[in-house]
Amino acid sequence: MRVMITFLWRHGYFPDFAQPQLFNEWVQWRKLYDRDLTLAALTDKLHAKAVAADRMGPTPIIPTLWFGDRLPDVAAWPMPFIVKANHGCRQFVVVRNGDDWSRAKRQAPGWTSRIYGKWLDEWHYKCARRTVLIEPFVGPEHGLPVDFKVFVFGGVAECVQVHIHRDADHRWVYFDRSWDRLDLSAVEPIQRPVWLGDMLTAAELMAGDQDHLRVDFYEIEDGFRFGETCLFPGSGLDPFEPASLDQVLGRFWAQSRTTPFEDQSSRGGGASARSMRQPASKTTAQGLFQ
Repeated sequence: MRVMITFLWRHGYFPDFAQPQLFNEWVQWRKLYDRDLTLAALTDKLHAKAVAADRMGPTPIIPTLWFGDRLPDVAAWPMPFIVKANHGCRQFVVVRNGDDWSRAKRQAPGWTSRIYGKWLDEWHYKCARRTVLIEPFVGPEHGLPVDFKVFVFGGVAECVQVHIHRDADHRWVYFDRSWDRLDLSAVEPIQRPVWLGDMLTAAELMAGDQDHLRVDFYEIEDGFRFGETCLFPGSGLDPFEPASLDQVLGRFWAQSRTTPFEDQSSRGGGASARSMRQPASKTTAQGLFQ
């Protein structure tokens, strides 16, 4: 019920969970019915990096400098670096100086004290270890790097959502795989990334045969780097402009399913729609990382 009410509040109409047509409806469907633990495990950033290294090779992977439950008193790594939560989104501090490090130490305990995604019914995040990790920062001297988010459906990268000015005037724009604009947002022209083809291929390798997975990258001077994966882009609550893009991406998702919709089976073991409504056990989820 909460999923439906939140969707109605954000979009102004009731979603169709029985026969989802729109991308944002499919995101809600995943929250309610997709109980694939191998997919849920990708919400754990450390685990996702290990999977990415296995599927893409080690080159695009940003190294992990440290991870643990409590940040040390003294930073032992060259600045800049980034401190981030292993189990959620938008929980990070770019450390360029001592004040940033102090801020990271203040904020990190709050990140690890709670399960991310609970209020939006993104239960999959319960499978991620609540810990903190540190990586070298691959962005510019000031601000945050441009984020290339590749939408993969059934093993095919169909579009790229590009996020710019994420630390200030945050905006995003959509391109197809040929770098033709798909949306109507008013943003400055964005140059086609030099490594676009490689990013699309890497995203397809990472996503495999999943119905849908978003795979995020940063482009750097000598290549590109894997950022993270996302199961619920915008939690299915961000309107599309034009609205027809919601339909196009929803059609990709529907076409990518390898089982009849009426069966609503889990990739993890062919569970019925009724059993898929049950949350994964904590023991099983934790076992994914052992």
